[in-house]
Amino acid sequence: MNKSLTSWDLPFHLVNSLFLLLLVATMILPIWNTFVISISSNISSMHGGIRLWPSEPSLEGYRTVWQRIELWRPFGLNVLVTLVGTFIHVLLCAMAGYVLLHKGLPGRKLIISFILLTMMVPNEAVMIPLYVVNKELGLLNSVNALILYSLVSGFSILLMRNFFGAVSYEMAESAKIDGAGEFRIFSTMYVPLAKPGLATVALFEFVSRWNQLTPGLLYITDQKKFTLQVALRSLVIQSDSTSSNLFMTPNVRMAGVMLALIPLVVIYPFVQKYFVTGLMVGATKE
Repeated sequence: MNKSLTSWDLPFHLVNSLFLLLLVATMILPIWNTFVISISSNISSMHGGIRLWPSEPSLEGYRTVWQRIELWRPFGLNVLVTLVGTFIHVLLCAMAGYVLLHKGLPGRKLIISFILLTMMVPNEAVMIPLYVVNKELGLLNSVNALILYSLVSGFSILLMRNFFGAVSYEMAESAKIDGAGEFRIFSTMYVPLAKPGLATVALFEFVSRWNQLTPGLLYITDQKKFTLQVALRSLVIQSDSTSSNLFMTPNVRMAGVMLALIPLVVIYPFVQKYFVTGLMVGATKE
């Protein structure tokens, strides 16, 4: 039996490695093709097919996107909305997760059940109610509407609760005996020990907010307040127009896509170790 299993080890590893290489290629090739087109000249980018290297290297697409289309404005707004919204999201979800950790909290199980219920409701079901609420609050055409959108989530709250559950309860009790308050225990004990959880929630929320399109389409009509994704959508629509004044060459469109992708590629390596640890611990704790 052992010899039979050993004889299958090499073929298994070869097939497994080949499958993983093909899987990686399906993810990397589209991104590389997009990058190659973005650094091609206007005329060269209009040739069809997949490219592995630009025949006429040029930064015309990036110059057009940044200057003539003024993509710097939605880019900066996207950075603001993403950073502020992510910070508030992580703070509120961490505080909520810490509160739910206390077994003496009245209605604790009912609150957790309600949070789980909100996770089952599709986003499409709350679009109209959220629009009405934002309209009544006077938040339409306001950056605040984009920041407040999805400010907390049940997934993040429960994930932080699982992380905080890994902290020794005896340590918190000792701190209380020494006179430490809840906020001090939360900020000086639980938060430092749950950095992987905070990084995991922050990365999820950062990617989600950076790629958000629906809130910008629902709440913003002023072009000066368009986020990056809405601006890129407008760019694609202009590219499909038959008017020569609005037509955008493929390198311009791909340059916009790369500008939206670069921040995510840059930030991920710095939080990868926390992200992997966070998913493992968050999935195993109750």
